[in-house]
Amino acid sequence: MAKTLSNPASGALAPWLGISLVVILFDQLSKIAILKTFAYGAQHELTSFFNLVLVYNRGAAFGFLSTAGGWQRWAFTALGIGATLVICFLLKRHGQQRLFSLSLAMILGGALGNVIDRLVYGHVIDFLDFHLGAWHFPAFNLADSAITVGAVLLIYDELRRVRGSR
Repeated sequence: MAKTLSNPASGALAPWLGISLVVILFDQLSKIAILKTFAYGAQHELTSFFNLVLVYNRGAAFGFLSTAGGWQRWAFTALGIGATLVICFLLKRHGQQRLFSLSLAMILGGALGNVIDRLVYGHVIDFLDFHLGAWHFPAFNLADSAITVGAVLLIYDELRRVRGSR
């Protein structure tokens, strides 16, 4: 069974929205720092497998639909806003389930971080570049990382819940 908070008012959104806000702040501050430090396309090698770069992603994860005609900016913005509404509903309803709510809060913060980019810049700012030799994983950002970690935690929580109900 999923762990819950003992406070009966724990279904409140505030703690989870606070976590989302922290994700958004770190994401946006990191992007501002990269924008002030790097020219578009510039890269700085930090290790033999990790660079900081400045690239713009007009599409979705891994550049999916990045070369589409521009409609994707608004489609992915609407998708992010829709996800925000669904996640807020789930947080309000299940806020006492800590791991479930933490994972949703991280996904929410990441989604809104990328929505902000789309609204302000017209694209998402990516800057984390992992590579193995000449092969580069698609660049990403802290918002993407929060979404990924949140999704992994969500899957883990569900597997734990299902296993506990047997």
